[in-house]
Amino acid sequence: MAINNLSSEDIKRFNKTFWKIIFGFIAFIVLLIGSTALGLFGALPSFRDLENPKSNEASVIYTQDKIELGNYFVQNRSNVSYQEINPILFKALIATEDVRFQEHSGIDFRRTFTILFYNLIGKKQGASTITQQLALNLFSKEGRQKSFLKRLPQKLKEQIVAVKLERNYTKEEIITMYLNTVDFGNNSYGIKAAAKTYFNTIPKNVTPEQAAVLIGILKGTSMYSPTRNPKRALGRRNLILSKMADAGYIPQTDAERLKKQDLGLKFNPSSHTVGLATYFRAILKQDIQKTFEELSITKADGTPYDLDRDGLKVFTTINYKMQQYAEQAQREYMQNLQQQFTKHWQNRDPFKEHNNLLIQGMKRSDRYRALKEYGASDEDIKKDFNKPQQMELFTWKGNITATLTPMDSIKYYKMFLRNAMMTMDPTNGEVRAWVGGINFEHFKYDQVKMGTRQVGSTAKPFTYAVGIDNGFSPCYQVNNVPITIDGYGTEPWTPRAYNPLPGFITLRKALANSQNYVTAWVMKQVQPTAVAELTKRMGITTDVPAVPSICLGTFNASVYDMTGAYSAFVNHGVWTEPIYLNRIEDKNGNVLYERKPKVIVALNEQTAYTMTSMLKGVVQEGTGHRLQFKYGLYNPIGGKTGTTNDNSDGWFMGITPQLVAGVWTGCEDRDIHFRSTDLGEGANTALPIFAIFMKKVYADPSLGITKNDFELPKGGNTTTLDCNQYQNSRGGSPEIPTDERLNF
Repeated sequence: MAINNLSSEDIKRFNKTFWKIIFGFIAFIVLLIGSTALGLFGALPSFRDLENPKSNEASVIYTQDKIELGNYFVQNRSNVSYQEINPILFKALIATEDVRFQEHSGIDFRRTFTILFYNLIGKKQGASTITQQLALNLFSKEGRQKSFLKRLPQKLKEQIVAVKLERNYTKEEIITMYLNTVDFGNNSYGIKAAAKTYFNTIPKNVTPEQAAVLIGILKGTSMYSPTRNPKRALGRRNLILSKMADAGYIPQTDAERLKKQDLGLKFNPSSHTVGLATYFRAILKQDIQKTFEELSITKADGTPYDLDRDGLKVFTTINYKMQQYAEQAQREYMQNLQQQFTKHWQNRDPFKEHNNLLIQGMKRSDRYRALKEYGASDEDIKKDFNKPQQMELFTWKGNITATLTPMDSIKYYKMFLRNAMMTMDPTNGEVRAWVGGINFEHFKYDQVKMGTRQVGSTAKPFTYAVGIDNGFSPCYQVNNVPITIDGYGTEPWTPRAYNPLPGFITLRKALANSQNYVTAWVMKQVQPTAVAELTKRMGITTDVPAVPSICLGTFNASVYDMTGAYSAFVNHGVWTEPIYLNRIEDKNGNVLYERKPKVIVALNEQTAYTMTSMLKGVVQEGTGHRLQFKYGLYNPIGGKTGTTNDNSDGWFMGITPQLVAGVWTGCEDRDIHFRSTDLGEGANTALPIFAIFMKKVYADPSLGITKNDFELPKGGNTTTLDCNQYQNSRGGSPEIPTDERLNF
């Protein structure tokens, strides 16, 4: 029907219908908005919610020197303030996502109608402002809906919340919150995590081209990922650089120059299994959770804190550089030692004699437990463990992919030497470095605190300390011959000895050269109960039975306990509990917990100083001498090597005035070990790691670790430590006790 043929009544009727539709549509929208505001389509955030928006925020671990060591997270997110972000990031975001961000009040109506027109002609575009996207990120648990029927009310809720956000926050706060909440892919939530992950930098130092890459990811964390789709990411970056230039944020010439550069990634993915101090971070987390539970430390509403979500700040005693040097020292030497071990066992199979180790290894594996839970029979499990498959294996040169059976992989890993090291400040108990194993991804068991092994000759100083405390001189001479001790509820005990020195030797020389006969002789004089009591007083938490053999270290202890015990020798006889956690704050900086070390006077101050002198003798003339002749460490250092039966465990305890360290090396199973003491002794398996570590520490003046000597007792030294002077004062003849056991 032609318009010219319409009557005036028809036109009126048409106009009336048209405006009814328009007003009906407007009324529908108003009704929809009103219903949304009233919460008919789901509750809107309250004023309190707007004031305190919740998001999963990673807890941050800081070192003693205020460097970020790592995070605990479900989502790797740590918030930063407006001042901590380079303004170029805001400019890149505004130029790309919301050019009128500074002008609108949460909803950009002009852009909304423009986008509506583009969508009608088939050019699909989004109309959400930065504020609306923030509203979605903060208050929509289910994420962006794909269904139109679900997306429409969600969109209306976003708009209402966006307006509320604009009323409650400044533009600076809104855009900062946005960058703190968005997902940048690769388990990086928020701009701080993203800058660290992709460019190993902080938001303040991000460059224009880096900003363009990061903002480009937001269009699609997978599609524009610089690691998964670098070509698309590069194209998106260049487009954003053009937009920044068009908006006047960077010169056009700079944009063209930057477009010619590659992405410049320094990919540094965040993971609980990689990075610095992985073993330490795992132990620390368990300790914090246990502490919160035991002390009932909770939020104001009574709910427990969640380390992975509540953005706590954890301040530790670890020194970032020392931790690096400790891990480097381990990596440098253990590669070499593993080569020695592999060559040593070439063409020999230790599992022929110890086949039960493979069965034990199989039954301890996650694979075995999973098959058992699935209901597999023993025969099916055996077949599964002998079926070749492709798997990733650890090597000291990096992970490799190989095809072998699960049983072969058990053999492979059991032939790896493990290693652990801890270093602490003896004066205040603060742990400076913690290396719990050789690779957390493949060997998760911590050998610093969780694992205990037989300590061997590193226990001997406890026996000598009791002797010194009871009046023996370090220059006292004893005939180094076999000795038997009985009468302690056990069979008579006679220790064996490796390369005993002949004749009469001083206690100092006996300790320096780790002589078993003289050590047993001292034990016979002072009795096992006194040695066991001192050992416990010096912080050994494992069982130390009062039997003669503990003088040779037949008990088990952790690196953590042994390092703490040796610190008492340096700290004037005062044992200070090793601590690695200083305090915990909530995300607002309120202190939730502070830890102070326990302190026990374990030894007479003069005895402690005498023992440091005797431990220096180990390095100057005994089993620790390679610290000097091989590693050139001639400054005052004391130490003690330890090697257990069959060379199953190698130890070295090192002391300096400012640092005490414990190092252990051995296989997972004690039945697998070096067959030669020359290779398996602590001087070869543990001491070199301490030496390499100390050389790195001394070479870094920023750490303030000097080469000074140990402090004298407050009243000065009253013990004759020069054995020539001591023997001359006594006529130079050997001292032979008249009784088998001296009485004190």
